[in-house]
Amino acid sequence: MTNAEGTKVQRIGMVIGLRDEAVEDYRRLHADDEPGVRDLLQKHHLRNFSIFMQRLPDGRLYEFGYYEYTGDDLEGDLAALDAEPRNRAWLARCDPMQVPLPGAAGWTVMEPVYHNP
Repeated sequence: MTNAEGTKVQRIGMVIGLRDEAVEDYRRLHADDEPGVRDLLQKHHLRNFSIFMQRLPDGRLYEFGYYEYTGDDLEGDLAALDAEPRNRAWLARCDPMQVPLPGAAGWTVMEPVYHNP
């Protein structure tokens, strides 16, 4: 898929649990006035990164993440992002707040089913 500018776009959806006791801290970390790692996401071609939160009928709180990748080497860019010291520090703050799905070590990438351009 390409966007209006002709750039190739991969759409990625992800899911992970969130600890109830971490909700307020997690919201603060992701508030508009907290720069976090937004610039690093852009640097490594991750655009429109969004996170949604919802409590599901199982009683657990989940986060659903979405981003658009506009580079040409997703694995390479994710590895480079992972190597960024500031990103590692960010994840050290966020990861303990999250609960991966069974069998996962972090966010679980979801299967894309439909997109209406």
